[in-house]
Amino acid sequence: MKLLETYILRRVGQMFLVALLPVLAIIWTTQVLQRINLVTDSGQSIGSFAKLATMILPSIIPVVLPFALVIAITQTLTTMNNDSELTVIDAAGARRSVLIRPILLLAAVISVFSFFVDNVVEPRAKTVVRQMIAETYADLLSSVIEEKTFRKLDEGLYVQISQRMAGRMLKGLFVADERDPAYELIYYAKEGAVDDTGTTLIMHEGEVHRKTPDGNVSVINFDSYSFDLSDMTENRGQATLRASDRDLWFLFNPDPTDKDYTIRPQSYRAELHRRLTDWILPVVFALFSLAIAGDARSHREARLHPMVSALAYAFAMRWAAFYAANQIDTDPEYIAVLYAIPIVSSIVSIVFLGLHKRLVMPSFIRDRISSFWRRMQERLLAATGRTGGGAAQ
Repeated sequence: MKLLETYILRRVGQMFLVALLPVLAIIWTTQVLQRINLVTDSGQSIGSFAKLATMILPSIIPVVLPFALVIAITQTLTTMNNDSELTVIDAAGARRSVLIRPILLLAAVISVFSFFVDNVVEPRAKTVVRQMIAETYADLLSSVIEEKTFRKLDEGLYVQISQRMAGRMLKGLFVADERDPAYELIYYAKEGAVDDTGTTLIMHEGEVHRKTPDGNVSVINFDSYSFDLSDMTENRGQATLRASDRDLWFLFNPDPTDKDYTIRPQSYRAELHRRLTDWILPVVFALFSLAIAGDARSHREARLHPMVSALAYAFAMRWAAFYAANQIDTDPEYIAVLYAIPIVSSIVSIVFLGLHKRLVMPSFIRDRISSFWRRMQERLLAATGRTGGGAAQ
Protein backbone atom coordinates (compact mmCIF):
# COMPACT_ATOMS: atom_id res chain seq x y z
CA MET A 1 0.00 0.00 0.00
CA LYS A 2 1.31 3.43 -0.94
CA LEU A 3 2.26 6.00 1.68
CA LEU A 4 -0.69 8.24 0.74
CA GLU A 5 -3.13 5.34 0.96
CA THR A 6 -1.76 4.42 4.38
CA TYR A 7 -2.20 8.02 5.49
CA ILE A 8 -5.85 8.10 4.35
CA LEU A 9 -6.56 4.70 5.90
CA ARG A 10 -5.10 5.79 9.23
CA ARG A 11 -7.10 9.02 9.32
CA VAL A 12 -10.40 7.34 8.40
CA GLY A 13 -9.75 4.51 10.87
CA GLN A 14 -9.06 6.92 13.71
CA MET A 15 -12.18 8.94 12.96
CA PHE A 16 -14.17 5.69 12.71
CA LEU A 17 -13.19 4.74 16.26
CA VAL A 18 -13.89 8.26 17.51
CA ALA A 19 -17.40 8.09 16.03
CA LEU A 20 -18.08 4.47 16.95
CA LEU A 21 -17.17 4.28 20.64
CA PRO A 22 -19.33 7.14 22.03
CA VAL A 23 -22.40 6.18 19.97
CA LEU A 24 -21.96 2.53 20.87
CA ALA A 25 -21.63 3.39 24.56
CA ILE A 26 -24.79 5.53 24.54
CA ILE A 27 -26.95 2.93 22.78
CA TRP A 28 -25.53 0.12 24.92
CA THR A 29 -26.31 2.06 28.10
CA THR A 30 -29.93 2.64 27.07
CA GLN A 31 -30.36 -1.06 26.25
CA VAL A 32 -28.81 -2.12 29.55
CA LEU A 33 -31.01 0.23 31.59
CA GLN A 34 -34.10 -1.32 30.01
CA ARG A 35 -33.11 -4.62 31.65
CA ILE A 36 -32.26 -3.26 35.08
CA ASN A 37 -35.48 -4.82 36.38
CA LEU A 38 -33.77 -8.21 36.16
CA VAL A 39 -31.79 -7.15 39.23
CA THR A 40 -34.46 -5.15 41.05
CA ASP A 41 -37.33 -7.59 40.51
CA SER A 42 -35.59 -10.93 40.81
CA GLY A 43 -32.88 -10.35 43.37
CA GLN A 44 -30.00 -11.23 41.05
CA SER A 45 -26.42 -10.26 41.84
CA ILE A 46 -24.61 -7.42 40.12
CA GLY A 47 -22.34 -10.04 38.55
CA SER A 48 -25.29 -11.61 36.74
CA PHE A 49 -26.40 -8.19 35.56
CA ALA A 50 -22.90 -7.39 34.30
CA LYS A 51 -22.86 -10.64 32.35
CA LEU A 52 -26.26 -9.84 30.88
CA ALA A 53 -25.07 -6.36 29.89
CA THR A 54 -22.03 -7.83 28.16
CA MET A 55 -24.18 -10.28 26.19
CA ILE A 56 -26.31 -7.39 24.88
CA LEU A 57 -23.35 -5.70 23.20
CA PRO A 58 -23.07 -8.00 20.12
CA SER A 59 -26.62 -7.16 19.06
CA ILE A 60 -25.79 -3.44 18.92
CA ILE A 61 -22.43 -3.52 17.16
CA PRO A 62 -23.61 -4.51 13.62
CA VAL A 63 -26.22 -1.73 13.67
CA VAL A 64 -23.81 1.04 14.69
CA LEU A 65 -20.82 0.07 12.50
CA PRO A 66 -22.12 1.32 9.10
CA PHE A 67 -23.20 4.72 10.47
CA ALA A 68 -19.89 5.23 12.26
CA LEU A 69 -18.14 4.49 8.97
CA VAL A 70 -20.25 7.10 7.15
CA ILE A 71 -19.33 9.71 9.74
CA ALA A 72 -15.65 8.77 9.55
CA ILE A 73 -15.45 8.92 5.75
CA THR A 74 -17.38 12.15 5.24
CA GLN A 75 -15.70 13.98 8.13
CA THR A 76 -12.20 12.91 7.06
CA LEU A 77 -12.69 13.78 3.40
CA THR A 78 -14.35 17.11 4.24
CA THR A 79 -11.43 18.02 6.52
CA MET A 80 -8.95 17.03 3.83
CA ASN A 81 -10.86 19.17 1.34
CA ASN A 82 -10.89 22.16 3.69
CA ASP A 83 -7.12 21.76 4.17
CA SER A 84 -6.71 21.62 0.35
CA GLU A 85 -5.28 18.11 0.58
CA LEU A 86 -7.75 16.72 -1.97
CA THR A 87 -6.86 19.55 -4.33
CA VAL A 88 -3.14 18.78 -3.99
CA ILE A 89 -3.79 15.06 -4.62
CA ASP A 90 -5.71 15.89 -7.82
CA ALA A 91 -3.08 18.42 -8.94
CA ALA A 92 -0.31 15.85 -8.43
CA GLY A 93 -2.01 13.60 -11.00
CA ALA A 94 -2.83 10.82 -8.53
CA ARG A 95 -5.54 8.42 -9.56
CA ARG A 96 -8.80 8.50 -7.69
CA SER A 97 -8.17 4.91 -6.64
CA VAL A 98 -5.57 6.26 -4.20
CA LEU A 99 -8.49 7.71 -2.27
CA ILE A 100 -11.00 4.94 -2.88
CA ARG A 101 -8.87 1.84 -2.27
CA PRO A 102 -7.98 2.35 1.44
CA ILE A 103 -11.53 3.37 2.34
CA LEU A 104 -13.08 0.35 0.61
CA LEU A 105 -10.47 -1.88 2.23
CA LEU A 106 -11.50 -0.61 5.66
CA ALA A 107 -15.18 -1.02 4.73
CA ALA A 108 -14.55 -4.61 3.60
CA VAL A 109 -12.83 -5.47 6.88
CA ILE A 110 -15.73 -3.93 8.83
CA SER A 111 -18.23 -5.90 6.71
CA VAL A 112 -16.46 -9.18 7.43
CA PHE A 113 -16.35 -8.35 11.12
CA SER A 114 -20.07 -7.43 11.03
CA PHE A 115 -20.84 -10.76 9.34
CA PHE A 116 -18.95 -12.65 12.05
CA VAL A 117 -20.66 -10.79 14.90
CA ASP A 118 -24.14 -10.98 13.33
CA ASN A 119 -24.01 -14.69 12.47
CA VAL A 120 -21.71 -16.24 15.08
CA VAL A 121 -21.32 -14.07 18.17
CA GLU A 122 -24.77 -12.48 18.41
CA PRO A 123 -26.85 -15.71 18.19
CA ARG A 124 -24.78 -17.31 20.94
CA ALA A 125 -25.01 -14.19 23.11
CA LYS A 126 -28.79 -14.00 22.66
CA THR A 127 -29.10 -17.68 23.58
CA VAL A 128 -27.13 -17.06 26.77
CA VAL A 129 -29.33 -14.05 27.63
CA ARG A 130 -32.56 -16.00 27.13
CA GLN A 131 -31.23 -18.88 29.22
CA MET A 132 -30.16 -16.50 31.99
CA ILE A 133 -33.58 -14.88 32.12
CA ALA A 134 -35.32 -18.26 32.06
CA GLU A 135 -33.18 -19.61 34.90
CA THR A 136 -33.62 -16.41 36.89
CA TYR A 137 -37.37 -16.84 37.01
CA ALA A 138 -37.35 -20.64 37.18
CA ASP A 139 -38.30 -20.81 40.86
CA LEU A 140 -39.75 -17.46 41.80
CA LEU A 141 -41.51 -18.29 45.05
CA SER A 142 -38.99 -20.52 46.78
CA SER A 143 -35.78 -18.66 45.96
CA VAL A 144 -36.30 -15.28 44.31
CA ILE A 145 -39.17 -13.43 45.95
CA GLU A 146 -37.87 -11.19 48.73
CA GLU A 147 -39.39 -11.29 52.18
CA LYS A 148 -42.06 -8.68 53.05
CA THR A 149 -42.09 -7.34 49.50
CA PHE A 150 -44.90 -7.48 46.97
CA ARG A 151 -43.85 -9.05 43.68
CA LYS A 152 -45.69 -9.39 40.39
CA LEU A 153 -45.44 -12.98 39.14
CA ASP A 154 -47.79 -12.66 36.20
CA GLU A 155 -50.28 -10.19 34.78
CA GLY A 156 -52.83 -9.77 37.59
CA LEU A 157 -50.99 -12.07 40.04
CA TYR A 158 -49.11 -10.69 43.06
CA VAL A 159 -47.52 -12.40 46.04
CA GLN A 160 -45.90 -11.50 49.35
CA ILE A 161 -44.22 -13.69 51.95
CA SER A 162 -43.27 -12.77 55.51
CA GLN A 163 -40.44 -15.24 56.00
CA ARG A 164 -38.58 -17.88 54.03
CA MET A 165 -37.67 -21.00 55.99
CA ALA A 166 -35.40 -23.94 55.24
CA GLY A 167 -36.68 -26.73 53.01
CA ARG A 168 -38.68 -24.47 50.65
CA MET A 169 -41.05 -23.53 53.48
CA LEU A 170 -42.70 -20.10 53.43
CA LYS A 171 -44.34 -18.21 56.31
CA GLY A 172 -47.09 -15.58 56.12
CA LEU A 173 -48.36 -16.00 52.57
CA PHE A 174 -50.47 -13.39 50.79
CA VAL A 175 -51.56 -13.98 47.17
CA ALA A 176 -53.78 -11.67 45.09
CA ASP A 177 -55.13 -13.21 41.88
CA GLU A 178 -56.95 -10.84 39.46
CA ARG A 179 -56.33 -12.77 36.26
CA ASP A 180 -59.96 -13.83 35.83
CA PRO A 181 -62.22 -10.80 35.14
CA ALA A 182 -65.22 -12.69 36.58
CA TYR A 183 -63.89 -12.55 40.15
CA GLU A 184 -60.93 -11.56 42.33
CA LEU A 185 -59.26 -14.00 44.71
CA ILE A 186 -57.17 -13.12 47.76
CA TYR A 187 -55.41 -15.87 49.68
CA TYR A 188 -54.02 -15.71 53.23
CA ALA A 189 -52.10 -18.59 54.78
CA LYS A 190 -49.90 -19.04 57.84
CA GLU A 191 -47.44 -21.17 55.93
CA GLY A 192 -46.91 -22.94 52.65
CA ALA A 193 -44.37 -24.46 50.31
CA VAL A 194 -43.65 -24.92 46.62
CA ASP A 195 -43.46 -28.54 45.55
CA ASP A 196 -40.30 -30.00 44.03
CA THR A 197 -41.57 -29.54 40.47
CA GLY A 198 -42.28 -25.85 41.05
CA THR A 199 -45.79 -26.19 39.60
CA THR A 200 -47.89 -26.06 42.80
CA LEU A 201 -47.99 -23.80 45.83
CA ILE A 202 -49.41 -25.72 48.81
CA MET A 203 -50.84 -23.42 51.51
CA HIS A 204 -51.82 -24.46 55.06
CA GLU A 205 -54.17 -22.90 57.63
CA GLY A 206 -55.61 -19.96 55.77
CA GLU A 207 -58.58 -18.50 54.00
CA VAL A 208 -59.52 -17.32 50.53
CA HIS A 209 -61.67 -14.27 49.76
CA ARG A 210 -63.65 -14.38 46.55
CA LYS A 211 -65.02 -11.07 45.26
CA THR A 212 -67.40 -10.80 42.29
CA PRO A 213 -67.80 -7.70 40.07
CA ASP A 214 -71.07 -6.78 41.84
CA GLY A 215 -69.21 -6.44 45.17
CA ASN A 216 -70.27 -9.69 46.86
CA VAL A 217 -67.52 -11.32 48.90
CA SER A 218 -67.37 -14.92 50.07
CA VAL A 219 -64.80 -16.22 52.58
CA ILE A 220 -63.66 -19.84 52.76
CA ASN A 221 -61.38 -21.20 55.47
CA PHE A 222 -59.10 -24.09 54.58
CA ASP A 223 -56.62 -26.38 56.29
CA SER A 224 -54.77 -27.10 53.05
CA TYR A 225 -55.07 -25.54 49.60
CA SER A 226 -53.17 -26.14 46.34
CA PHE A 227 -52.54 -23.14 44.12
CA ASP A 228 -51.67 -24.08 40.53
CA LEU A 229 -48.51 -22.46 39.12
CA SER A 230 -48.17 -24.64 36.04
CA ASP A 231 -49.28 -21.88 33.63
CA MET A 232 -46.32 -19.78 34.75
CA THR A 233 -43.73 -22.47 35.32
CA GLU A 234 -44.19 -24.75 32.34
CA ASN A 235 -41.67 -22.67 30.35
CA ARG A 236 -39.57 -21.35 33.22
CA GLY A 237 -36.00 -22.53 33.24
CA GLN A 238 -36.24 -23.36 29.52
CA ALA A 239 -35.26 -20.72 27.01
CA THR A 240 -37.45 -20.50 23.92
CA LEU A 241 -35.20 -19.65 20.99
CA ARG A 242 -36.48 -17.41 18.21
CA ALA A 243 -35.26 -16.91 14.67
CA SER A 244 -32.91 -14.09 15.71
CA ASP A 245 -31.25 -16.45 18.22
CA ARG A 246 -30.30 -19.06 15.61
CA ASP A 247 -27.01 -19.30 13.80
CA LEU A 248 -26.77 -19.01 10.03
CA TRP A 249 -26.50 -22.76 9.46
CA PHE A 250 -29.79 -23.39 11.27
CA LEU A 251 -31.50 -20.70 9.18
CA PHE A 252 -30.27 -22.38 5.99
CA ASN A 253 -31.52 -25.78 7.15
CA PRO A 254 -34.12 -25.40 9.97
CA ASP A 255 -35.15 -28.38 12.04
CA PRO A 256 -38.71 -29.19 10.90
CA THR A 257 -39.53 -30.51 14.38
CA ASP A 258 -38.45 -27.30 16.14
CA LYS A 259 -41.46 -25.93 18.03
CA ASP A 260 -40.88 -22.27 17.25
CA TYR A 261 -40.09 -22.97 13.59
CA THR A 262 -43.35 -24.90 13.11
CA ILE A 263 -45.30 -21.94 14.52
CA ARG A 264 -43.64 -19.12 12.55
CA PRO A 265 -41.51 -20.46 9.66
CA GLN A 266 -41.82 -17.16 7.79
CA SER A 267 -39.83 -15.37 10.50
CA TYR A 268 -36.89 -17.72 9.87
CA ARG A 269 -37.04 -16.96 6.15
CA ALA A 270 -37.02 -13.22 6.86
CA GLU A 271 -34.14 -13.54 9.34
CA LEU A 272 -32.05 -15.52 6.84
CA HIS A 273 -32.34 -12.89 4.10
CA ARG A 274 -31.76 -10.08 6.60
CA ARG A 275 -28.51 -11.74 7.69
CA LEU A 276 -27.40 -12.14 4.06
CA THR A 277 -27.87 -8.44 3.29
CA ASP A 278 -27.08 -6.52 6.49
CA TRP A 279 -23.42 -7.45 6.64
CA ILE A 280 -22.63 -5.78 3.30
CA LEU A 281 -23.99 -2.39 4.39
CA PRO A 282 -20.59 -0.95 5.46
CA VAL A 283 -19.29 -1.36 1.88
CA VAL A 284 -22.49 0.12 0.41
CA PHE A 285 -22.39 3.06 2.82
CA ALA A 286 -18.71 3.62 2.03
CA LEU A 287 -19.45 3.76 -1.71
CA PHE A 288 -22.09 6.46 -1.53
CA SER A 289 -20.08 8.36 1.11
CA LEU A 290 -17.19 8.47 -1.39
CA ALA A 291 -19.58 9.56 -4.14
CA ILE A 292 -20.81 12.40 -1.91
CA ALA A 293 -17.56 13.66 -0.35
CA GLY A 294 -14.74 12.11 -2.37
CA ASP A 295 -13.85 14.99 -4.67
CA ALA A 296 -12.27 18.41 -4.22
CA ARG A 297 -14.71 21.31 -4.15
CA SER A 298 -14.78 25.02 -3.50
CA HIS A 299 -15.65 26.16 0.02
CA ARG A 300 -18.26 28.48 -1.46
CA GLU A 301 -19.88 25.63 -3.37
CA ALA A 302 -20.93 23.46 -0.44
CA ARG A 303 -23.95 24.84 1.42
CA LEU A 304 -24.65 21.61 3.26
CA HIS A 305 -22.08 19.48 5.05
CA PRO A 306 -21.52 16.19 3.15
CA MET A 307 -22.02 14.27 6.39
CA VAL A 308 -25.65 15.47 6.53
CA SER A 309 -26.36 14.21 3.03
CA ALA A 310 -24.54 10.92 3.62
CA LEU A 311 -26.32 10.24 6.91
CA ALA A 312 -29.68 11.10 5.31
CA TYR A 313 -29.02 8.53 2.57
CA ALA A 314 -27.80 6.02 5.16
CA PHE A 315 -30.87 6.36 7.39
CA ALA A 316 -33.22 6.19 4.40
CA MET A 317 -31.53 3.08 3.07
CA ARG A 318 -31.42 1.43 6.49
CA TRP A 319 -35.10 2.14 7.05
CA ALA A 320 -36.00 0.77 3.61
CA ALA A 321 -34.04 -2.44 4.28
CA PHE A 322 -35.62 -2.80 7.71
CA TYR A 323 -39.11 -2.31 6.25
CA ALA A 324 -38.52 -4.83 3.45
CA ALA A 325 -37.17 -7.42 5.91
CA ASN A 326 -40.25 -7.06 8.11
CA GLN A 327 -42.58 -7.40 5.12
CA ILE A 328 -41.02 -10.72 4.11
CA ASP A 329 -42.96 -12.34 6.97
CA THR A 330 -46.20 -11.81 5.08
CA ASP A 331 -45.08 -11.20 1.49
CA PRO A 332 -42.13 -13.19 0.04
CA GLU A 333 -41.94 -10.78 -2.91
CA TYR A 334 -40.11 -8.33 -0.65
CA ILE A 335 -37.07 -10.66 -0.72
CA ALA A 336 -36.18 -9.20 -4.11
CA VAL A 337 -36.68 -5.68 -2.74
CA LEU A 338 -34.37 -6.41 0.19
CA TYR A 339 -31.54 -7.48 -2.13
CA ALA A 340 -32.24 -4.70 -4.66
CA ILE A 341 -31.74 -1.93 -2.09
CA PRO A 342 -27.96 -2.43 -1.53
CA ILE A 343 -27.32 -3.56 -5.13
CA VAL A 344 -28.98 -0.54 -6.75
CA SER A 345 -27.37 1.84 -4.28
CA SER A 346 -23.93 0.35 -4.97
CA ILE A 347 -24.37 0.52 -8.76
CA VAL A 348 -25.49 4.16 -8.62
CA SER A 349 -22.53 5.08 -6.40
CA ILE A 350 -20.05 3.25 -8.65
CA VAL A 351 -21.46 5.04 -11.72
CA PHE A 352 -21.06 8.44 -10.07
CA LEU A 353 -17.53 7.57 -8.97
CA GLY A 354 -16.63 6.35 -12.45
CA LEU A 355 -17.99 9.53 -14.08
CA HIS A 356 -16.23 11.73 -11.49
CA LYS A 357 -19.56 13.26 -10.53
CA ARG A 358 -20.73 14.07 -7.05
CA LEU A 359 -23.83 12.37 -5.65
CA VAL A 360 -25.95 15.14 -4.19
CA MET A 361 -29.25 15.30 -2.42
CA PRO A 362 -32.19 16.63 -4.48
CA SER A 363 -32.12 20.44 -4.45
CA PHE A 364 -35.52 20.96 -2.80
CA ILE A 365 -34.59 18.65 0.07
CA ARG A 366 -31.11 20.13 0.37
CA ASP A 367 -32.48 23.69 0.41
CA ARG A 368 -34.99 22.87 3.13
CA ILE A 369 -32.38 21.17 5.30
CA SER A 370 -29.98 24.08 4.78
CA SER A 371 -32.65 26.60 5.66
CA PHE A 372 -33.63 24.67 8.75
CA TRP A 373 -29.99 24.32 9.85
CA ARG A 374 -29.36 28.04 9.28
CA ARG A 375 -32.41 29.03 11.37
CA MET A 376 -31.27 26.72 14.16
CA GLN A 377 -27.82 28.30 14.13
CA GLU A 378 -29.30 31.80 14.21
CA ARG A 379 -31.55 30.93 17.14
CA LEU A 380 -28.66 29.32 18.98
CA LEU A 381 -26.47 32.39 18.43
CA ALA A 382 -29.30 34.69 19.49
CA ALA A 383 -29.93 32.68 22.64
CA THR A 384 -26.22 32.62 23.42
CA GLY A 385 -26.01 36.38 22.87
CA ARG A 386 -28.91 37.05 25.20
CA THR A 387 -27.39 34.83 27.85
CA GLY A 388 -24.01 36.51 27.49
CA GLY A 389 -25.55 40.00 27.56
CA GLY A 390 -27.50 39.21 30.71
CA ALA A 391 -24.36 37.94 32.38
CA ALA A 392 -22.47 41.11 31.43
CA GLN A 393 -25.10 43.34 32.97
